[in-house]
Amino acid sequence: MSVEPKVFDHVKKILASFNGKYMTGDVLKRTAIIEDLDKYDDQLMEALLSDQLIHDTYTKKIAGVEVFEVNQFVSMLEFKDYWEDSYTKYSNKIGLAAGGKFIDENEDVVLDFPYKDCVLKAGMTKEDAKDNDEPFLNEVIAKPEIDEMLEPKIFVNAKKYDKDGVHDATGIDDSDNLIIKGNNLIALYSLKERYAGKVKLIYIDVPYFFKKKISEDSFSYNSDFKLSTWLTFMKNRFEIAKLLLSPSGSIWINISDDGMHYLKVLADSVFGANAFIGTIPRKTRNGKSDVPFNLSQDFDWILTYANTENPQTNIVGRKVDRKYYTTPDFPDRPWRTADLTKQTTPKERPNSDFTMVNPKTGKEYPVNPKRSWAVTRDTFDEWYQRGGIGFPDDYDFMSGNRPFRRVFKEEDDATNKKPSSVSSDFLMRLVDNVSSGRTINKFGNDEIATLFDRDKFSYAKPERLIKEILLVGTKENDLVLDFFMGSATTQAVAMKMHRRFIGIEQMDYINTVSVPRLQKVIEGEQGGISKDVNWKGGGSFVYAELMEKNRGYVKDVMSAEKMSELLDVFERMKSTTDFDFRVDLDKFQQVLHGFSDVDEARKELLRILDKNQLYYNYANIDDSNVKDLIDDTDYKFNKSFYGD
Repeated sequence: MSVEPKVFDHVKKILASFNGKYMTGDVLKRTAIIEDLDKYDDQLMEALLSDQLIHDTYTKKIAGVEVFEVNQFVSMLEFKDYWEDSYTKYSNKIGLAAGGKFIDENEDVVLDFPYKDCVLKAGMTKEDAKDNDEPFLNEVIAKPEIDEMLEPKIFVNAKKYDKDGVHDATGIDDSDNLIIKGNNLIALYSLKERYAGKVKLIYIDVPYFFKKKISEDSFSYNSDFKLSTWLTFMKNRFEIAKLLLSPSGSIWINISDDGMHYLKVLADSVFGANAFIGTIPRKTRNGKSDVPFNLSQDFDWILTYANTENPQTNIVGRKVDRKYYTTPDFPDRPWRTADLTKQTTPKERPNSDFTMVNPKTGKEYPVNPKRSWAVTRDTFDEWYQRGGIGFPDDYDFMSGNRPFRRVFKEEDDATNKKPSSVSSDFLMRLVDNVSSGRTINKFGNDEIATLFDRDKFSYAKPERLIKEILLVGTKENDLVLDFFMGSATTQAVAMKMHRRFIGIEQMDYINTVSVPRLQKVIEGEQGGISKDVNWKGGGSFVYAELMEKNRGYVKDVMSAEKMSELLDVFERMKSTTDFDFRVDLDKFQQVLHGFSDVDEARKELLRILDKNQLYYNYANIDDSNVKDLIDDTDYKFNKSFYGD
């Protein structure tokens, strides 16, 4: 018997004398113990250090002073002895360590939450949220294991949907639209080789983080951990999304008020603060009464980033409706007015501190004390000679009392022939269309209700929102990606607007809502933006699924509601699944049968699954034990997809 289990026995005997303060029956109240250790509680410290074994094991002298090693003592309390090494020794602490070092000091180990199989229930369907808080699982995973986990995966059940129905898909080309069912992080990495640098626009409506629910966190040891998990979950996906974006691409992230400020900081770190284009408000409702402080949060937000720190080349944009004048002095050159002042004072810009005089009428226009002219005295004549400056007293139809800059239509037309800058004109046009009462959430819900039963999907985004984003950020035949596909609003709009698309979703409603919706689009359904864009039907897409391995057992474990059901799943797992190589399965089986809390047992059972084996790796497709599991059609599809 090792020293730590012996110490553990001593600790239990000592703490039993505290009349239930630190124990319930034979179970330690570890949180209460750790809290009092952090405070160096006199009674607790005296009781522990009076035990010779605890004293000898967890104290040492430094500069003649005896020090109690609290951190090592706490790690002993949290140790699970069915693990054969120390990789999970600190699994109940935020300060994760390996080999005696914190993980940020050791390149062999990283903290990650690399999969969505234990899905973020909040923000998804009502059925998904039922009886679940938010069962993300966290663990320490060695970097080589993560590399294997994110290798390209095998696709199965590949089908092509078009106006003639559904057909087996033996291949795919660059003109095909693609829908993938499976874990979105792993699917994104499977797209990397084929689509890196080719995606023009990403729109995602991310799972929302609800700050007010932190106190309900399913991780009892840290009520803030849910936020950390959510941010790590998003960071992993942002990093691969950035690799898929084209150099002139952009990403549009829909997020609630609760999570927006956290996500902005995270997105800055991945995409670059200088690549941030803007925050766009989206009105979701017209007031709500039962809200804190009587302040109804009626908006969510869209964070927009370019895939470069020079976003002026990233938004295609569109021509803005402007009023042009045709006047006798410029009969063949329509023009519009623009501001001729700067947001600087004449004192700050002394070369522009002068009185402007209309050469035709002699009328004087003194400089504004708070805003200097945009031109200097030396350049005034040059601008005027080429028609760049106009005066209100030249035209009886002009209002205002200040000189203006004259911009000719050919200048605007020349600008619109190339990618336009992300000007306030474009963003304001988008805001006008996505924030008005015409596009609150009701429109998205009504669009689903028209196609299906209203309860099929909740909180779908309206098609008009996606239309405005695609108008600003793409042109026809550009590739659009949405890896939180949901009800397939993004893909439906992309098809109607003649953009190519990729969608990823692992929830089962992909086959009851998402794919059927796109079939209806192919058939020519007339909801949403169909009439606006004169949609008559047509188009096609390829559907494929990541080939499940351990992922199937994850679903079985998550659906088990009783210990007897969970134990049945474990018995099946023992004969076919891949467990973490560090686990002593015999010891674990004894521990599992001793659990009374189903949720705790579920977490531990999921923890020992080998997360590298959630899906089959494409690198193994020619292995005899794998090749026999897929048919010839899917084999050919995979070879086509990966370019072999």
